[in-house]
Formats: sequence, structure tokens, C-alpha cells
Amino acid sequence: MTAFVLVPGAGGAASYWQLLVPELERRGQRALAVGLPAADPAAGLAAYADTVVGTVRTALGEEPDPVVLVAQSMGGLTAPLACDRLPVRLLVLLNAMVPCPGEIGGEWWGATGHADPGDPTEAFFHDVPAAVAARVQSEPFAQTGRPFEDPWPLEHWPDVPTRVLAGRDDRFFPIGFQRRVARDRLGLPVDEVPGGHLVALSRPVELAERLVAYLGD
Repeated sequence: MTAFVLVPGAGGAASYWQLLVPELERRGQRALAVGLPAADPAAGLAAYADTVVGTVRTALGEEPDPVVLVAQSMGGLTAPLACDRLPVRLLVLLNAMVPCPGEIGGEWWGATGHADPGDPTEAFFHDVPAAVAARVQSEPFAQTGRPFEDPWPLEHWPDVPTRVLAGRDDRFFPIGFQRRVARDRLGLPVDEVPGGHLVALSRPVELAERLVAYLGD
């Protein structure tokens, strides 16, 4: 059994992973959905990384077996910061931001050439089942700008195996954009799964199958 540590994107809600957790457990794995302090105006990237590490140690002990870190969207700024504090078997960037050393999060959009996708509801929820989308959208959402003010503190990408996984129907981070960013910043190819930006809500079965398959690579 491997523990998958699931780091959410903007809003920091552990509930983003509500459909993926049981799918991973059905496949004999453990899943830890992290909730980040997204509503705290004083919490920057260091606090986010502390939360990831604290969640793992609380659930698995001070010396856990190697885990798989899965970072969704904005979680790409956070998860790599935990890699020198936890035993990490694999880091999976899922429709994720890929920062460069010293880069300020708020400048990432311009530096990568990210294009405005238009209507954010359409960009995020176009392929999420209506009942799931309604439930998620009824939950409170808060995300301060504080983490986007921090320079990304690592001097280089962590020395752990890394995979870039993208929803081929993502309208917020289109697949071509993700391929270019992964190539330019990490020198890595992009693996694909069906689904959009919120793939854990729209295609949890396919996502779980792909994540578990990584364990055999």
C-alpha cells in the first residue's frame, strides 16, 4: 500500500479530492487529502508546505514510508517544497503550475505566456457532472493573494522522480500550453488523461487508474 498525498490548487480545499480518494482506496492504496490555509492572509508558501508535511506526519508518523505527492494546479507551487522534508517516491504535477527558482507566483502567468481562458466557470467546470459541480460551487471559496507574493524558494527542482500529467480537455491550462511549460522548465514530456482542469472531479476513475499505474513504472 502506498500513500498518495493529494495537494489541492487554489482555494486549498481537501474536498476537491472527494471522488478520487475512494477510487484510490478501492485500488488498495491510501489517500491523504490535504487542506491548505488558503483563507489566511498571513499564510505564504512556507505555511502551505508546513501544512503538507504536518498532514503526512500526523497521519503516517514521523518516519513514513515513501509517498506519492500529487499536486493540482496551484499545488505545483507547494508540493515540491515538501520533497526535502518527506520521503517522496514520486511527484505528480496534475494540470499544475511549474515554477522556476526565484520566480514570484504572481508573475508566473506572464512568464509562461498563459492566456486568459474567458469565463472561469466554463473553463473549470465544463466537463464536471452537474450535480458534482453544484455541490462544489456551493462550498465557500477563499484564496488570498499572499502565496503569489513569495519568490519560489528552491534553487533547483527537487531531486525526486517527477511526472507531468494533464487533462487533455483542460481549458484553463490547455494541453499545448502544459507541454510547452513542462518541456521548457523541466525537460519532461506530458502524460495525458481524459478530462479538464478539475479532472479529479470529472474523471476520478481514469485518474486513479493512471496514478496507480505509475507505481509499476
